[in-house]
Amino acid sequence: MTDAAQAARALVHAYYDAFNAGDRDAFLALLAEDVVHDISGGAREIGREAFARFMSHMDRCYRERIDGLVVMTEPTGTQAAATFTVHGVYVATDHGVPPGTPPARSQTYVLPAAAFFRLRGGRIAAIANHYRMEDWVAQISEGGGAAGP
Repeated sequence: MTDAAQAARALVHAYYDAFNAGDRDAFLALLAEDVVHDISGGAREIGREAFARFMSHMDRCYRERIDGLVVMTEPTGTQAAATFTVHGVYVATDHGVPPGTPPARSQTYVLPAAAFFRLRGGRIAAIANHYRMEDWVAQISEGGGAAGP
């Protein structure tokens, strides 16, 4: 593995480590100022401030942790992909979810997910997250999946 690929892998691991630790300052510091964020099944947002607002919303509505992280990089260290499992609890009703989704009542969920990264200058320049919203809705509609965070 090249030094650039190792650095890319370390950056993505640091991103998820900060996420799991709830250290939003460290988490956001890993992003480029003009980061492009493609939300799974949603809009594209640009900028670290927009990402911070998104995370504030997520932190209000969900308690999540990531495990089973596998990071793949390419030799130049400019792109990476990650697969992982999201373990979560739906703690406050999110009005941005599909119509008919039940309100939050601490339902748990477990979702396989993936993320694709573009990296620049030791920071994350773009991230696109992917998971099946239908799986999440089914789990929280049934009262919860496996153990949450």
